[in-house]
Amino acid sequence: MSAEASVGSHAADSTQSAVSQPVFHNTDELRNCGLIGSKYVKLNVGGSLHYTTVQTLSKEDSLLRSICNGGTEVSIDSEGWVVLDRCGRHFGLVLNFLRDGSVPLPEEHRELDEVLKEAQYYRVQGLVQHCLSAMQKQKDVFETVCRIPMITSAKEEQKMIATCRKPVVKLQNNRGNNKYSYTSNSDDNLLKNIELFDKLVLRFNGRVLFVKDVLGDEICCWSFYGEGRKIAEVCCTSIVYATEKKQTKVEFPEARIFEETLNILIYENGRGFGPGGLHLLDSRGSGSSLGAEEEGATGGDRRVRRIHVRRHIMHDERGHGQQTVYKD
Repeated sequence: MSAEASVGSHAADSTQSAVSQPVFHNTDELRNCGLIGSKYVKLNVGGSLHYTTVQTLSKEDSLLRSICNGGTEVSIDSEGWVVLDRCGRHFGLVLNFLRDGSVPLPEEHRELDEVLKEAQYYRVQGLVQHCLSAMQKQKDVFETVCRIPMITSAKEEQKMIATCRKPVVKLQNNRGNNKYSYTSNSDDNLLKNIELFDKLVLRFNGRVLFVKDVLGDEICCWSFYGEGRKIAEVCCTSIVYATEKKQTKVEFPEARIFEETLNILIYENGRGFGPGGLHLLDSRGSGSSLGAEEEGATGGDRRVRRIHVRRHIMHDERGHGQQTVYKD
């Protein structure tokens, strides 16, 4: 090869190199020029290294396109890596979305929220909408699930009931809290109470807050709350005397429990306020004190009548489904 040809070839290569790799005279010029004239981009995102093309980064009107066309200043290190001060955990997912137009999203809500934050930062609107749609689908699925809080302390219970805007139905279920043996049907009735609780949860999901208490003093007891205070209580246990020894009897007053659940709905959406709600409660409590000891108390403008079940009774003395009512 002649010297002229060699020189010409070298000059052509130099010209082509000058086109693909612009020459920068100082660091400020390097930052302000962006990636104009480049075909490939090396990105260092929080220590996570990615190699892609300007065409991929420019597919959407985003921060990444602005970096490529020089609209946004960037820092480029001595080795040519564009340094972005962000966590690089989900940046690969952002790149794959720009490449393919769609990408599988993480199912865990926290990770999905992290991806959304990254998409919002880079202003990749297609990925933002993709994340929001996935979150809405998760929300729709979660709303169909019945969630039952489990009470672990008295303070937790008080706070939950006081702050809840819905009526509250609580089942206190603690089979181990028993000093005596159970009667023959007690275990079956205890299971029936639990099954009824599950059925009511499914039927009134979203309208009533159902709570389970497994640490209370009662073996099986239903409590009904409205406006943050107890309205009624149905106790399903009693102490009976049979064959000269005490036994614990668990009952299943299904009709009474269902009736009290329907009554508590008058406190839904604040409908229990005013004389209408009080009138319904008064009419309900007028015939429910049979077989109980009544105690009256006056406090301010409210009069609460407490009807306590007699705990030690004969085997056939107590009526089925005896209850305690707290009323105005």
